[in-house]
Amino acid sequence: MIRKLKSGEYRLYSKKKDPKTNKRRNLGTFDSLEAAKKHERDVQYFKRH
Repeated sequence: MIRKLKSGEYRLYSKKKDPKTNKRRNLGTFDSLEAAKKHERDVQYFKRH
């Protein structure tokens, strides 16, 4: 899940909520939407390999 921050950056969050904090885990902050999408694809790849 990618959200745009007020600063203009994009942050990648996990899809599931952390059971301890009941919040989504921050998976990185990026300057562009394309960079965030690329990192999301990388995360999905490594989850399965």
